Amino acid sequence: MTTRLAALCAILTLPLAAHDIITTKLTWSRDISRVFAHRCIQCHGAKASIPLTNYEQVRPWAVDIKEQVLSRSMPPWGAVKGFGDLAPDNALSQEEMLMIAGWVIGGAPEGDAAFAPKTSPEPPAKPAALPQRPVLQVDRELRLPRATTITGLEPLASATVDSAKITATLPDGAVIPLVWLYKYDPASKVAFRFAKPLRLPAGALVASSCPLRFALTAPSPAL
Repeated sequence: MTTRLAALCAILTLPLAAHDIITTKLTWSRDISRVFAHRCIQCHGAKASIPLTNYEQVRPWAVDIKEQVLSRSMPPWGAVKGFGDLAPDNALSQEEMLMIAGWVIGGAPEGDAAFAPKTSPEPPAKPAALPQRPVLQVDRELRLPRATTITGLEPLASATVDSAKITATLPDGAVIPLVWLYKYDPASKVAFRFAKPLRLPAGALVASSCPLRFALTAPSPAL
């Protein structure tokens, strides 16, 4: 009986022991803290309901953070990085996603505090953005009747968009990627701006890969 009890206790303690095993060279101090400072604390600063500014705050949420990051639910950008030329592009890069996932799976070590940033992270200042106005509304696809300059795109979805690639196909057949919406939550009210204005010729076909309403936007005229 004593042997069986000891074996049971050993089994029950295995998850706790495995939880403490460190199998990664990635650490919070040297690697992950810098990703969080750049990508996360704008919404999870010291005064947020869930602050994520230091290791003690982040560690209890590590597994949840990994799942949210890999599903692209966090940060709530709603688009795939690198598809289209957006500014800003707030999506995590593939490298950043893999770093966070690898750190969590490897035991989420804190590392040597000597490698931590010397100053406390502060939310980056948001650059002032020019107000945008819709110039054309698209119901899945639209062939432009005239040449049009656009500077952004605003989804008009009423429900979460799992995946929708929005492109512009020019009359010569060239395809310009605009935005790839992925797990886009309309409650976030994120509108996307291009890094530079895009001049589309008459006859260009702007289309979504699945049913979706969206507006092509341009800067509002100066008051």
